[in-house]
Amino acid sequence: MDQNRHIVHMDLDTFFVSCERLLDSRLNGKAVLIGGTTDRGVVASCSYEARKFGIHSAMPMRMAKQLCPEAIVLRGNAGIYSKFSNMVTDVIKESVPLYEKTSVDEFYIDLSGMDRFFGCNQLATELRTRIIKETGLPISFGLSINKTVSKIATGEAKPNNQIQIIKGTEKPFLSPLSVRKIPMVGEVTYRTLCDLGIKQIKTIQEMPIEMMARVFGKNGMVIWKKANGIDNSPVVQYTERKSISTERTFDKDTTDIKKLEGIIIAMTENLIYQLRRGNKLTACVTFKIRYSDFQTYTQQKRIPYSASDHKILPVVMDLYKNLYQRRLLVRLVGVRFSHLVEGGQQIDLFDDNDKIINLYQAMDKMRERYGDRAVIKASGMGAKSISRWNPFTGEPPPLLPNRRR
Repeated sequence: MDQNRHIVHMDLDTFFVSCERLLDSRLNGKAVLIGGTTDRGVVASCSYEARKFGIHSAMPMRMAKQLCPEAIVLRGNAGIYSKFSNMVTDVIKESVPLYEKTSVDEFYIDLSGMDRFFGCNQLATELRTRIIKETGLPISFGLSINKTVSKIATGEAKPNNQIQIIKGTEKPFLSPLSVRKIPMVGEVTYRTLCDLGIKQIKTIQEMPIEMMARVFGKNGMVIWKKANGIDNSPVVQYTERKSISTERTFDKDTTDIKKLEGIIIAMTENLIYQLRRGNKLTACVTFKIRYSDFQTYTQQKRIPYSASDHKILPVVMDLYKNLYQRRLLVRLVGVRFSHLVEGGQQIDLFDDNDKIINLYQAMDKMRERYGDRAVIKASGMGAKSISRWNPFTGEPPPLLPNRRR
């Protein structure tokens, strides 16, 4: 590993909440929850005031409201969050040689070599100061020789602060921290580690790597390396998407066939449009259904490379009809396109004609100008909040812009 690397991890603090507070100062100092407002909804972001009550991201909204009844609940606004995210991205883009945007509020920056001219910590500090000044958003960063240590350092720096881990002090820095701080250690892995008596990173550092491998397989070796501050992964400016997908969890479980099929059609139609917008083709279609008893079924089918509604939509509906056999209440449906390749739609000499091609071009132009749902099938009109994001811009899907108090 190159010991002369200087990697910065920057993370906007409680990003969605911070954006809302810039728009409405009355939210300052109050417990704020952002996410789904129904009983099925989950918390996408919460203020530090709300976290004092034990609330955290991905918690069911119903539970969060019980823990903090006085919390202000917002549905969220995708357009506003994307706007602020792009503002931060533009500042970083102008200031550093190489950066990687891993989510709407998280960045890795490679400053390797910049220490000869400015000092990496000074450069990162000036960048953080500029972001705060120009956007009004609080942001924290960690600086070290690799991504893992920098990400953990950012977590320790929050809220709205910064930490530099001097080269050679990575293991002492990580040693007293909880194993839950290691990236990729989820709830299940954490419980398994605790059952084995492993609660501090220090314990993993003292274990042979072979022991971790016997218990957790390849993941055990990765966890051991991260616990010891070893991470060779580079900062990558752009990563090609291998698949795109969308899901819908119903507010109430349903057996309404008309509603089900309408939402599936709307989801599929929008996803196909995203393919064409990104100049992509798919060769594998997957459909997913989850019943009220949480039993989940998926089925996929390979198809000739395509980005046409009349080619893909019938395949999705066939998969749906194959899987919808239990006649139980349905909780969730989802559609996924994989095996994506670059390229425009190929005309089928036997099935396609100028009218179909011209129709797609006209519909896509209207959607680009007036929004994704400017032109939709009548059967899908009941689905009011299908995805409004471009999956090929490097941005993750934001919250839907249905704002409620």
